[in-house]
Amino acid sequence: MRPTPGLRRQIIQSLAVMALGITFISVFGSYVFYAFAVAYLPDSISETWIPSRVEMIWIVCTIIAALGMAVFVAIRLSQRLITPLKAVAHSLREVAQGKLDARAPLDEQATGETAQLVRDFNTMVDRLQSMTREREFWNAAIAHELRTPVTILRGRLQGLAEGVFSPSGEIFESLLRQVEGLNRLIEDLRVLSLNDSGQLEVQRVTVRLADELSFVLQAFAPRLATKGFHLHSELDANLLVECDAVRIGQALMALLDNALQHAEPGHLLVRLHQANGLIHLTVEDEGPGIDSSLATNIFEAFRRGDPTRSRKSGGSGLGLAVVKAIAEAHGGRVVVQPSSAGSSFVISWPARLRV
Repeated sequence: MRPTPGLRRQIIQSLAVMALGITFISVFGSYVFYAFAVAYLPDSISETWIPSRVEMIWIVCTIIAALGMAVFVAIRLSQRLITPLKAVAHSLREVAQGKLDARAPLDEQATGETAQLVRDFNTMVDRLQSMTREREFWNAAIAHELRTPVTILRGRLQGLAEGVFSPSGEIFESLLRQVEGLNRLIEDLRVLSLNDSGQLEVQRVTVRLADELSFVLQAFAPRLATKGFHLHSELDANLLVECDAVRIGQALMALLDNALQHAEPGHLLVRLHQANGLIHLTVEDEGPGIDSSLATNIFEAFRRGDPTRSRKSGGSGLGLAVVKAIAEAHGGRVVVQPSSAGSSFVISWPARLRV
């Protein structure tokens, strides 16, 4: 496919063709006219500076032909320039009025920068419409996630105020769990918002990361044991890592919480090691595994791998998105891979900070 000529080249070509055409009509046409007049109408040639009647007719015809050529070139050029611009301007007014389904038609006459302008405009509106839908989805999802704990808190507090429930340590622990859940949800939303705005900062220092992660595992060990998980850790105790230990610990907590919510009870392996210039933090469970068609979207906010199972087991749908944000803030990534029995979540980031 031949490349489309640019706008500047089109204008130069059009004006050059017009100038050559008018010059050809004026010069070559004059030679032809006077050759014909000398041969067949010698009396029609004026001998003074005032043109004869026949010469006036030729001059008028030449002017009309030159104007016709200029108008033709101008119309052709305007079709390539003005028509796409008018289409974009009209669609812009519709978008400004809130009609995000407006698109500028790509005229066949449009080429070069004007055609690219139409395509870029339509791409921009597509993205704007997608972002608007995503924002609406986020608002609905956040409202849904907040509704349950707030409803429970309101019900329990109202019951305590009306004397339906007797104050007890169990009631207050239940209320505290709901408040902690709300606090985690707020923190997850804050992390994702900072990541989307490009302001999620990590304080990378050299630490013995195995020691930091051991505290997280100790905190989760009772909950894991209660659910029937057998926790195993393979943390390289001598490995010095450049990272934000608090953020990496937050990511590990999200992965462990994900295992609590969705994995089947069994062996749960947490491994920290270095390979090929990368630090790898792995959390591997024994099932039920994740379908390959869902693996690509599982790290998006509110994108649960199995919505039905998630509603039964709980979870906000933000944990894995937070893991992805933290991994990317460290210049790395997170992937989910099938393991021998279940799934393996692997966070990888460079072992050395690249300046």
